[in-house]
Amino acid sequence: MSDVKRILVTGGNGQLGTELRRYSWPEGWAVTAIDIDELDLRDTAAITAMVAKGHDGQPWAAVISAGAYTAVDKAESDIVTAWAVNAMAPAAFAEACAKAGIPIVQVSTDYVFDGARDGAWEVTDPVAPLGVYGASKLGGELAVRTSGALYAIVRTAWVVSAHGNNFIKTMLRVGATNSNLRVVDDQHGSPTSATDLAAALATITMRLVDDPAAPTGTYHFSNAGAVTWAGFAREIFAQSAARGGASTEVQGITTAEYPTPATRPANSLLSHDAITRDYGIHPSAWQTALGNILDELLGASNKETRA
Repeated sequence: MSDVKRILVTGGNGQLGTELRRYSWPEGWAVTAIDIDELDLRDTAAITAMVAKGHDGQPWAAVISAGAYTAVDKAESDIVTAWAVNAMAPAAFAEACAKAGIPIVQVSTDYVFDGARDGAWEVTDPVAPLGVYGASKLGGELAVRTSGALYAIVRTAWVVSAHGNNFIKTMLRVGATNSNLRVVDDQHGSPTSATDLAAALATITMRLVDDPAAPTGTYHFSNAGAVTWAGFAREIFAQSAARGGASTEVQGITTAEYPTPATRPANSLLSHDAITRDYGIHPSAWQTALGNILDELLGASNKETRA
């Protein structure tokens, strides 16, 4: 099927990779989603060979680099692996994409910012990562930008879905057996549905493949609106209760009361101006995205209750 435009996706078993596989790609498009069992992202020679080889004798149409070392706290003591996966792997993919003449879409993170001011971060704001994870992801960004490949870098934050391990599933699990939960209430951001992020990445990737004049550069995608982790937890339980699921009280605490090896940005809000301007993407509200995820996990609620 030489007429199929096939996209290589890394991190295929993660939240985003799962949603990229589930996405309803238009006719003539397909994804091949791989994970560590098929490609070790620490092996740059294998990355180069995979991009050059293509699929069934046909060249790839694009690469979506979604695989990453995301264990934020562990990265503080596993620096070499974090940099290998988050910086050197994107460098190898981008170099190979440049040689193949295909675009790369690199997924990055709010952790490239220090979170030390109010308001949504613009794509042009100065970066200042606070730890190894953010620094290594920034390294990947720099490698992609300087590779000569046609590219889009998409930063995101607080990714959640009905799959894998994430904040929603953790809250539902611990909320089922605890009458009160203590959750950080001084870190601000917006949750991101992996389903919605996958749709945005698909839109960008297909345009980069089909349109030689497609915009390139750095973009931000999260769902719309601002909340703290504690506020997010309260909304999870409110919507869960409407579906007959777990519900419990949430007590807000400070970051200082919940110390972690890696420092988290206090403000992870991302501006959507660039992605709306260049690609016409308007993220839905995070509450709506949460409802869609809970519909999948718990079943639909009474619509009047949710209205």
